[in-house]
Amino acid sequence: MKILVFLAEGFEEVEALTVVDYLRRKDITVDMVSITKEKKVKGAHNIIVMADKVISDIKTVDSYDGAVIPGGLPGATNLRDHEAVIHTIKALNEKNKLVAAICAGPIVLEKAGIIKGKKVTSYPGFEEELKEGNYVEQGVARDGNMITARGPALAVDFAIAIIDYLLGKEKANELKTSILYS
Repeated sequence: MKILVFLAEGFEEVEALTVVDYLRRKDITVDMVSITKEKKVKGAHNIIVMADKVISDIKTVDSYDGAVIPGGLPGATNLRDHEAVIHTIKALNEKNKLVAAICAGPIVLEKAGIIKGKKVTSYPGFEEELKEGNYVEQGVARDGNMITARGPALAVDFAIAIIDYLLGKEKANELKTSILYS
């Protein structure tokens, strides 16, 4: 298993790094990918993270099983407005691979044109930008290969849902036990 986590200036650190940490704990390869030419990316709360790759390193999505879009502002809008990110999300979705977004991140899925008729959620206030989807006010929403979540407090639940999708309930439960999630 191999997953992309996109990082743009102003990303929500908790949402991105919780997912990276928990997926790696379950032996899923995660590439944190900066959308600029620099591997250093500053989050919404001035935490600087060193990405594994820059977006120009990603030539094809064939070796990836999905992508995760963290929220945060202006991180989510920076991702939404990046052509290669949108192209990647569309390509993964066409291959029925995981497309996951949290907080403001679902605006990227909307821009990619892949939420029509799908159950989606987001941080409160982004409902208007997600009209093509079937908006639900729940912590984590899954519809086929798409997983969305509302915000930072749900980063753990979001990561668990991704692990459940990729590896199954047993592995998700193993993680829950190991992190003392009750």
